[in-house]
Amino acid sequence: MHDLDSIFGSNGELVKHIDGFQPREGQLSMARAIETAIEQTTHLVAEAGTGTGKTFAYLITAILSGKKTIISTGTRNLQDQIFEKDFPIIRDALKVPVQGAVLKGRSNYLCLYRLEQAQMQTAGFDKELAADLREIDEWSNHTTDGDIAEVTSVAEDSFVWQQVTSTADNCLGQDCPIISECYPLLARKKAQEVDVLIVNHHLLCADWSLKDDGFGQLLPDAELIIIDEAHQLIDTASRFLGISISARQIFTLLADISSEQLKIASDMPALLDLTHVISEDIREMRKLLPEQSVKGSWDELEQLKGFSHALDCLLDRIQQLFNVLTDVAVRSKGLESCWKRCEELLLRLKSFSNQDQLDWIQWFETFNRTFTFYRTPLDISKAFASFAFASEASWVFTSATLSVGGKFDFFTQRLGLQDAETGMWESPFDFVHQSLMYVPNGLPEPRDYSYTATMIEKIIPVLDASDGRAFILFTSHKALQEAANILLAETTFNLLVQGDLPKQQMLEAFRRTDRAVLLGTASFWEGVDVRGEALSCVIIDKLPFASPGDPVTKARLAYMTANGQSPFSDFQLPSAALTLKQGVGRLIRDVDDKGVLVLCDPRLSSKGYGKVFIQSLPAMPITQELSDVNRFFQRINHKKSKVKKSA
Repeated sequence: MHDLDSIFGSNGELVKHIDGFQPREGQLSMARAIETAIEQTTHLVAEAGTGTGKTFAYLITAILSGKKTIISTGTRNLQDQIFEKDFPIIRDALKVPVQGAVLKGRSNYLCLYRLEQAQMQTAGFDKELAADLREIDEWSNHTTDGDIAEVTSVAEDSFVWQQVTSTADNCLGQDCPIISECYPLLARKKAQEVDVLIVNHHLLCADWSLKDDGFGQLLPDAELIIIDEAHQLIDTASRFLGISISARQIFTLLADISSEQLKIASDMPALLDLTHVISEDIREMRKLLPEQSVKGSWDELEQLKGFSHALDCLLDRIQQLFNVLTDVAVRSKGLESCWKRCEELLLRLKSFSNQDQLDWIQWFETFNRTFTFYRTPLDISKAFASFAFASEASWVFTSATLSVGGKFDFFTQRLGLQDAETGMWESPFDFVHQSLMYVPNGLPEPRDYSYTATMIEKIIPVLDASDGRAFILFTSHKALQEAANILLAETTFNLLVQGDLPKQQMLEAFRRTDRAVLLGTASFWEGVDVRGEALSCVIIDKLPFASPGDPVTKARLAYMTANGQSPFSDFQLPSAALTLKQGVGRLIRDVDDKGVLVLCDPRLSSKGYGKVFIQSLPAMPITQELSDVNRFFQRINHKKSKVKKSA
């Protein structure tokens, strides 16, 4: 029989079985809090600073509880890391016969039915796609799990994957003629049998949204649900509770209808003609929308000349398509599925003409060739609370960034978790000695047209002192591009600019390149782990307030005002503080890391709310003197050179 002290303590199982494991009081304390929540069937919101070891804290406690556990993470990469690295280590250390599995969304598994369909349409494939399809076909003969991650010879973004995997829209479910060989179904069956199941927020919310896909649901059997990277859950849940319809969804449906028509309904050329007409309608609608990739409110669309008429025409055409499909759906399971999907798209499209906008925001997003319409709820707290607390499971929400100024209200209120227990475990890293915060003097207000140029002028001496080895994180792509142009013209650093390479390739290049400076926006503010001296400086251009021009933010602020709340203090400020914590979290990733944080926004000292940001960050020395930055780097470089000499 194990107890937590005998596992996490200085003479515990982890010390005995894991080279280099260091006991951490915060890790043990967090594990005890989770154990209490499990025993008392309560809910816990747990903030664990970088280096606490939260994964071991919750995973070990879950395994020892013997409860059927679902762990939900922010990304598929983190799923794989927990299952392939952490889970086996803990299982071996504890010598507990526990079974685990990873479950991904259906689009991560090969669909044998759609593979057969794709092989019948190879005439429309170019040589590269045809070669990819042959690779997948060969792999399909010997795979046991059907996880497409096994196929490393086909690019992740190859169009062929859309043809050989299914979605909730095009899956035939129980009506599939080869359901006995269905990889997503086999994965779900395995998921029901294991003790610990690792999913991601996307899949968790898809299961919550109760889509009838014929596969049943994961959640009812769970006794313990752990949400890692919990700060990401709110946005994911909001998307799933909302409605969206994309040009890509419609194009995919039309392609599937065309395929079925050629095989089953060749006596109905009108069906094929209608798919061609609707395809052209979608392309014409795209021409009406802003040419560049933007997000905008529904009001902006309605003011566009010809948009309302185009939307009405599209509705009429899809209604016609639905009527025709109604007559032919009985001919095959494929046509029946297309008929059901067409009905769903029609209902979604009609919802956008619903004028009841009180608790919703309708908006759009344009891409290079396509677009998406969204209908997003502005408040999910009641819906989530009723979902989470409908079962007898304990819920644990954990992340390094859940509190603002020592309070959890911003997170708990948005998910209806006001009655949950809360706990905060600070990072065990010594920020006082490992880091320095530099706030440059003499910067103009962020709205000033010269702000980015002045900011870059202020940080070039810092980059010289750190010898590159820096992330510069921006709140907008426009500022990033302006800064990149200046740095390219005025410095000799090796610049890596977001968008030039895929994210993982860019990070690898950063690690192995001398004097590297990486410039990134939103996706580099969190989930990026560069340890050691390769990253010695993180520079943030502005306090990361959400753009007031963003349609969802704009609507949310108006909604809060109408409900007697303060949009700034209740939403904009805490949201920005949490985003800043994520960005700052890139700097110190290990006990031996050292570095300088540069916050370039004068509002930190000129505005009263600046202290909220400072209070939300780890306690570290703060300076406005460049000479202190130089001394810091001289000190750590001197220590580094002494270590090299002694070696």
